[in-house]
Amino acid sequence: MAPGGFFGQALLVDVLGSEASSAPYKLDERVLRSYLGGVGLGTWLMHRLAPAGVDPLAPEAPLAFVFSSLVGTPLTTSAKFAVVAKSPLTGLLTDALASSQFAIAGKLTGHDAIVIRGRADELSVLLIDGDGVRLEPAPELAGLSAAEAESAAKERFGRNWRTAAIGPAGERQVRYATISHDGRHAGRGGLGAAMGAKNIKAVLVKAATKVSVADQAGVLAAARDLRRRSFGPATAKYRELGTLANLLAFNAVSTLPTRNFTAATFEGAPRLAAEELHELRGVARNSCASCSIGCEHIYSRKGGGSQRMEYENVFALGPLCGVSDPDEVFAASARCDELGLDTISAGGTIAWAMECAERGLLDEPWLRFGDGAALLRALDAIGERSPGLGELLAQGSRRAAEVVGHGSIDFAPQVKGLELPGYEPRSLQAMALGLAVNARGADHNRSGAYEADLSGDLDRLAGGAAHVAAAVDTEDRAAVMDSMILCKFLRGVFDDPFTEWARLLALVTGWQMDAAELRDTARRIVRAKRAFNLREGATAADDTLPARMLETPLELGSGRRAALDAGRLRSMISGYYAARGLDEEGRVAAADLADLLLDT
Repeated sequence: MAPGGFFGQALLVDVLGSEASSAPYKLDERVLRSYLGGVGLGTWLMHRLAPAGVDPLAPEAPLAFVFSSLVGTPLTTSAKFAVVAKSPLTGLLTDALASSQFAIAGKLTGHDAIVIRGRADELSVLLIDGDGVRLEPAPELAGLSAAEAESAAKERFGRNWRTAAIGPAGERQVRYATISHDGRHAGRGGLGAAMGAKNIKAVLVKAATKVSVADQAGVLAAARDLRRRSFGPATAKYRELGTLANLLAFNAVSTLPTRNFTAATFEGAPRLAAEELHELRGVARNSCASCSIGCEHIYSRKGGGSQRMEYENVFALGPLCGVSDPDEVFAASARCDELGLDTISAGGTIAWAMECAERGLLDEPWLRFGDGAALLRALDAIGERSPGLGELLAQGSRRAAEVVGHGSIDFAPQVKGLELPGYEPRSLQAMALGLAVNARGADHNRSGAYEADLSGDLDRLAGGAAHVAAAVDTEDRAAVMDSMILCKFLRGVFDDPFTEWARLLALVTGWQMDAAELRDTARRIVRAKRAFNLREGATAADDTLPARMLETPLELGSGRRAALDAGRLRSMISGYYAARGLDEEGRVAAADLADLLLDT
């Protein structure tokens, strides 16, 4: 019998031509307890089901939608799922989290994960419910946005189905295409391209069963308490202004990447700030499914309509590209949603191209920093994979730099092929380490070390042992939250996180866990991610930052100099390896490999 909150099985779906078949895949309780669900369980499934060295866009490459024991409970923010695959952008492990009713319906098909392999002969949709799976041709959905495809699928199959779909960029296998559902996006690493390579426009799921928990009364009491705490000061910023509140704050402390990381402050930041937009354009707040925080802030657009805006899409399509006009940034964000593009990778790749054009490395004289029309033109070229620039930029900044040459890789804003988020590594040096060593690449959600940098407890411009400890700790916390799964905006409401998380898991599953076991689980998940990447050819040389970050200091408004040289970064990486029990080349020890249960 499966523990509470679990079904004890995944569903393996094989698509071949015009047919789809499925089979249960047993998940041992030891595996569930060792990986929890979400990103952790998805990583284990990739070890087991992805052939070593597989092309991420090949039919045999698995694409996994992974749930957790908390999904479907009344615990706030728990309606989340992970999408896990080998990334078309990086060639390494990638995962993305999203919140929507798709999570609940997908789990209540009776499975802890749904793993898709194969390829359809024509553009199709995949339907999964209590009666099994079926593949339906859907050529009429070609070229539609994910939102349009979702609406069309509901009209055709019924409104009680929940849909995850790709846009035109996913169909054309742009390497940073997204998977979307209910207006939310599993955004990073090109998961939409992986789905598009299978010729699947949408996955539809319908609930067919229920799942029990170990202590129903205890879960209800914990849910009431967590909901109450979610209205406290730890989440006030998100409720009042949303993540866009970071923009002015980061600009003030010289950590807002600007014009492809050539500066850390942006003179146009006030025009894009949440404080300004909230006063002039704020029209609504919204929440993800089963969430009491309500961090989503929606703003009116010039000429009509509205747009949900977050810090990362404003940073990537605004300061990073030198664009300060809110309407141009709103329009670019909307275009990314329509096409199904990751805004961070799109903005980073275009910012790199803008710098290449200004240096004369690309013959695109119209492509200049600060030009909102040029930004939109470039996005359209990417979404269409138009010959020349569109095809080049659809590959992401690392591959594009390898084509352009002339040292352009030195200022391509990426780690392991994944474009950098909105945190300047030179002035946030715990975060610099987190970005360099993270399995997914340049990632702020799997390493929240910037919190330590901005806490005032350490010197953010002088990376050392304290920064290593902070990077390890925040990475461990993220590993657990991403596998349970709970939203990271809740992280501040927990006074003793690992103890409190173990208690929540015990109420749902019946496992008698403690903080020490959960810390071991976090370390196991981090090691499993690294072990997968090593299997796929990653080396210690991949744990680094772009040459620009290591060779060009920043002069800050405070009069201090933000400099991070290769020696300091390498010293921190060595400290990280030691803390993780890795050898000097970043390899996982044999005893730790055995702990990953890859043969279970």
